[in-house]
Order: sequence, then structure tokens, then C-alpha cells
Amino acid sequence: MNRRAGTDGGAVSVGALLPRCSFPPQGAVLHCAVSGGADSSALAVLAVAAGCEVTLWHVDHQLRAGSAQEGEVVERLAARLGVNVRRVTAEVGVGPNLEARARRARYAALPAGVATGHTADDQVETMIVNLLRGTGVDGLAGMRPGSAHPILGLRRAETQSLCVAEEIDTVQDPTNVDPRFVRNRVRAEVLPLLAEVAGRDIVPILCRQAGHLRAVSELLATLAEAIDPTDVRALRAAPAPVAAVAVRSWLAKADDEGHPPDAAATAAVLAVVSHRSRKAQVGGGLTVRRHRGHLLLEQESPPAD
Repeated sequence: MNRRAGTDGGAVSVGALLPRCSFPPQGAVLHCAVSGGADSSALAVLAVAAGCEVTLWHVDHQLRAGSAQEGEVVERLAARLGVNVRRVTAEVGVGPNLEARARRARYAALPAGVATGHTADDQVETMIVNLLRGTGVDGLAGMRPGSAHPILGLRRAETQSLCVAEEIDTVQDPTNVDPRFVRNRVRAEVLPLLAEVAGRDIVPILCRQAGHLRAVSELLATLAEAIDPTDVRALRAAPAPVAAVAVRSWLAKADDEGHPPDAAATAAVLAVVSHRSRKAQVGGGLTVRRHRGHLLLEQESPPAD
């Protein structure tokens, strides 16, 4: 693949971008989630160049007319790259928070450990969205670099330029500019305003902050692993941030999808630990109570008829 001019007047090449990626070793099996957009298409191109044994996975959420055509674009890309492709559908269902439901349905249809085309720009958007939701250190640490997010060190403009340079057809998902979704407003309004106020590109700055916070998060997780999260005495003796991480990890294991509890549920459990309350409802029909110096996680009894 040759070096060609990008859309911004600069130039990009696979060889220039690949050293900034975190693909697994040559010959490793890698499943890539590819929507047909520039980010995931660039992921596919770079994964093949890295020497991985690549399979492209395209998920059709069937949320809008013509979505099947996006799968055809991914099939053509797979044929050009000489790799396998799998097209699957996902049942999103009805209810609130379309983004979250679509994400759950998508990952349920994809193989474990699938690589995604998230970039540094996505990392910063994730941090800010999590901040607005009241996240802790883990949420502000963003996504972890590695084989699941191998192009996290690249910018969105670079993936777009690479696709133009390599003459790769891409699709535009109209939901990515729909202002009903918080992430889209963060991308279109909040980040440009922050850059204007700062007088510079804030994406590299916030990505560095994510790295610092990730180190803190990993330290807390290491310390929390040494604690029995059901031992009231051990939790009370631990520093508050470590006890909170231990409780969150314990409750996450009880969640069907491995999601940690929100801050309110964690605080409620710690109130039980400190004897300020007798029990705490932590969601999913589960209750935590204290018994003989240990925490018990129990299914709430249904109301009597």
C-alpha cells in the first residue's frame, strides 16, 4: 500500500500509522468489528498489514432502512483484503437509551475479545460522557489500549485520510450526527468549545490524563484484590477508595453482564459496612446485608400476594 495524499493536505500511509497501534503478534487470530465506517475500515486494513489472521465481523442492528447495504460494503472490503467476513444481525428491542441497548446487542453478537476501531478521539469522548454520568476513576481512565482497541493511539482524521489514500469505500452512519445522543453533542459541541477555550487541541492532553488515571485505577484494583470484599472488618480497615473498589468488583461479578454498580449502590453497601444501615438495595433485585461480620448478597423476596 503506497503513500498517498490525505484529505487534510497531508499524507498518511499504513507504514507510518502501524507503529502507533497495538495489534497482537504476527499470525495471531484477530476478530475485527467493522461497521463500514472509516475508523473500523482502517482497523481492518492495519490489522492485515500487521500480519494478523483477520476475520471481519459486521453487525446489522436493523434500525434503519438500507442497513443491509453497509454489510455489502464490508464484504467488498474483506474481498479486497483477502480475509474472511461474518455478517450477523442483532435484535436491539424496545425501551429507553437506544445507544446502550444497541451496544449490548452488538457485543452479544460479536466474539469475545473482538477488536474495535476506537480512536483517541473516541477515548476523549468516552471520558467526558462518563464524567457527565458521574463516573469514578475507572470511567475517567477510559478504554484500555491493547488488542481490543489496537488503533486507540490514532486520530479520527488519520483513519479517514487513510481510507481516502487507499481508495476504500466507507459508509456514513447518520446516527453519529444525531443530536439526541449525548456522545454526538460532546463530539460536535463540547470538544470544539473546550479546544477554543484552551487554545489548543485537547485530545492529546486528555488522553494523557486517561493514562495517569488508569495507573491509579490499576493500583487501587491491585490493593483491592488483597481484601475479602465480604469481610466487614477488612473493608472497614482499608482506605475508603480501596474498599469502594473491592465492593464494586464484588458486585460486578454478580451482574449478568459484568457491569459495576453505580456510585449510589456502592455507597449504600459501604453504609452497611460502617453500621450506618442494615441492608442496601444494589439493583437487579439484589440486596446486601450484614451477618456475623460478613456481607451477604441475596435475591430480594417478591412481595406477598
